[in-house]
Amino acid sequence: MTEAREIREPAGKLGVLVPGMGAVATTLIAGVELIKKGHAVPIGSLTQLGTVRLGKRTDNRVPKIKDFVPLVPMDELVFGGWDAFPDDAYEATAHAGVLDKEHLGAVHDELRAIKPFPAVFDPRYVARIEATHNKQYGSLREAADQVREDIRSFKEEHGLERAVMVNCASTEAYAQPQKAHFDLEEFEKALERSDPSISPAMIYAYAAIQEGVPYANGAPSLAADIPALVDLANERGVPVAGKDFKTGQTLMKTIVAPGLKARMLGLEGWYSTNILGNRDGEVLDDEKSLKSKEVTKLSVLEHILQPDLYPELYEDVSHIVKINYYPPRGDSKEGWDNIDVFGWLGYPMQIKINFLARDSILAAPIVLDLALFLDLAQRASMGGIQEWLSFYFKSPMTLPELYPEHDLFIQQIKLKNTLRAIMGEDLITHLGLDYYE
Repeated sequence: MTEAREIREPAGKLGVLVPGMGAVATTLIAGVELIKKGHAVPIGSLTQLGTVRLGKRTDNRVPKIKDFVPLVPMDELVFGGWDAFPDDAYEATAHAGVLDKEHLGAVHDELRAIKPFPAVFDPRYVARIEATHNKQYGSLREAADQVREDIRSFKEEHGLERAVMVNCASTEAYAQPQKAHFDLEEFEKALERSDPSISPAMIYAYAAIQEGVPYANGAPSLAADIPALVDLANERGVPVAGKDFKTGQTLMKTIVAPGLKARMLGLEGWYSTNILGNRDGEVLDDEKSLKSKEVTKLSVLEHILQPDLYPELYEDVSHIVKINYYPPRGDSKEGWDNIDVFGWLGYPMQIKINFLARDSILAAPIVLDLALFLDLAQRASMGGIQEWLSFYFKSPMTLPELYPEHDLFIQQIKLKNTLRAIMGEDLITHLGLDYYE
């Protein structure tokens, strides 16, 4: 058996801070409050319903993850965050239109009590939103200081020693790392002079890490993955993870593509199109924000299929992704996939997928799991990039010299083996000879 890590007990309540208290965040908050009251089951949450096998199959040791590792109980979660609109969580949930009136009414008081801090907002990064609840500041340094003060006041108000931050804000305009992003000193100078290359997402990530708050990025925006903030996270021993929640169409790709590759079936083309009508869809109607999403969606297949290793199968795949804003759809997005594959002797075949999904229903349990796992990582002194949480992201953070692992099943093994390792249990290799020699 491996040696267990020293993990501090999850004493007291845990603050869950969310930049962007829109459909995803409010669906999470309402869901947790409903589950606390016994009105619902945490479907989709690995931390609450998932199990982990320990030892050999014949040992019959399969505890739930929440009973195996010391996670914060859901009853101990306290929510807060920031938003560009002043609506409390009840108003925001009602506006999002994800949950029905029965669910909303059951947690009315709990949602009314949650009011967002004014947001750090820059219309250059999110063009389709007209903010009415944004911070006023003279420099981006002041903006970061205000977010840090919000974190401190939130913890003080609720008597918290620990908090985590999960970014659920709208997708920002596509950006690549600039000079100010590669060095912490340069980044902080850029804050002072309000360099336009510093985005709101980066300000939240910087503030969280400086306050010792673990951070996960659920949007495709450039944030904690810039070198300056990775260095800061390593220096401060703060866990960071991201980016872009893996929910609908990309989740299907990370399930189907590994299966095609496992059977050595060829791929000629994969055409994907989406319609989405919530605020996320409206933001993605802007070309610059759309590109951020397309980049994370497009990167998945190449990393899974490894065309450099299997050129005869995957060298010239035509991979196209389209996202269209369609207001009547609301939060119930729809993704169509046409997959042109070929098999023995090159004979063609097709796969069609039509996934009618509820974006926030798929994303909410991801936010819950990330909050609990990030807090676990912090208490286990696991600072820096948490690649073992790749399971939840379209564009997983890794060390610069490593390619990201996108295969959902490899990601799941990585996650569960990490839990086994920190608890001092043997890793599961699935060796075919285990029971036969």
